[in-house]
Amino acid sequence: MGLALLDAGLLVGFYNLLFWNRFGHWAGFTPSVWALIVLWVGASYLLGRYSKPEQGQRDSQRWRLLATVLVALLVLASVVVIFSWGLKVDDPRTFRSFILPLLAATAGLSALAQLWANRRQRRRHHWLLVGDAGEIRILQQELLGDQAAQGLELVYCDGASLHLQRQRIRAGLDGIAVSEAAELDDGLLQELLAIRGKGTAVRSLVVWAEQHLQRVPPELFSSRWLVQAEGFELQPGRWGWRLKRLGDVAVASLLLLLSAPLLALAALAIKLNDGGPVLYGQRRTGIYGEPMQIWKLRSMGVQAEAQGAQWAQRNDPRITWIGAWLRKLRLDELPQLVSVLKGDMSLIGPRPERPELEGELEEAIPHYRVRHWVRPGLSGWAQVCYPYGASVEDSRRKLSYDLYYLRNANLMLDVLILIKTLRLVARGQGAVPRHTSL
Repeated sequence: MGLALLDAGLLVGFYNLLFWNRFGHWAGFTPSVWALIVLWVGASYLLGRYSKPEQGQRDSQRWRLLATVLVALLVLASVVVIFSWGLKVDDPRTFRSFILPLLAATAGLSALAQLWANRRQRRRHHWLLVGDAGEIRILQQELLGDQAAQGLELVYCDGASLHLQRQRIRAGLDGIAVSEAAELDDGLLQELLAIRGKGTAVRSLVVWAEQHLQRVPPELFSSRWLVQAEGFELQPGRWGWRLKRLGDVAVASLLLLLSAPLLALAALAIKLNDGGPVLYGQRRTGIYGEPMQIWKLRSMGVQAEAQGAQWAQRNDPRITWIGAWLRKLRLDELPQLVSVLKGDMSLIGPRPERPELEGELEEAIPHYRVRHWVRPGLSGWAQVCYPYGASVEDSRRKLSYDLYYLRNANLMLDVLILIKTLRLVARGQGAVPRHTSL
């Protein structure tokens, strides 16, 4: 967010300086300025300039600098194609004396800010995680290979051996995260209070996971903690619940109107492909565990589930060639906007699962039913942060993101999820299962 705001400020500042130098007065916030901001920030976001590297991808200064140059070239090409060639605009703001210096200055300072942000993120943070043996084992497994944990230097211990870490604590830590299940005597509690009083951060293990991983492994809290925990503001009757519902109706209506031509073309393509039905209905689990019916554009063969419900898999042979494109662009999900208007779903929330699979998930994953506290959504925090799920382990990992969303849901988080969803759709990502089997 900081990098995006800086880029917007650079564009506004340099635009007005060049305008004043050429015409003798300030331009202010004109439509041209807003168009440049939208083009620059939008292209930067799609190329990942404002995001940490995704899991499995290496980040490098060369790629960040190259992405900055590509953004500048894309904006320049857009201005040339749209205004000079398309609209034939006769503008005294020439390329050589206005547009080129503007984009060059913005790109230079933006690239320097990128390098500074990268170096700042590379600083390793030292944390001491205190919990019982089971929690420590789960955390070690969770953080193994996790991109979010690469900048963390972690030390694990249980409550009984916390006193053995005194020397490490005195040497300096960024913080200590303590589980509610950790057994601490009064002496250790007083020592933690003294450490906190000297400026070292002391967090609960759940809050630490939220802050550093943006998710919460379900094994880290108990039912008692859930009863007493703060957050979970998306409850019926609250102001946030009503505001979210109003936004769902308004945005879903607009999306249905705008996507009507795409739906018609997709329906025609499906019909011409194999002559089968255009829509495919499924029973899913809605809010409070109540069953509901959703409809999708059919992306699999007519007899895809003749043997019952199955997990999707990579290179699934049941998917038609038309269906592969529909899934890649998420067009197959558009009919669910009707479920949003009916109140069965929301635009943002945990994805609804099939009842035939949920029995297995509830037995294998603790606190799984908590995700039913809110309306399921077309997209959600789990969908934009984790690849397509196709196994029990994937569902467990996605639940950790859903729990984060349930506890921290607000308007800004919903907007962020919507922006991330648009990026996934534009890049054709997130529609392929990560695993091929259970």
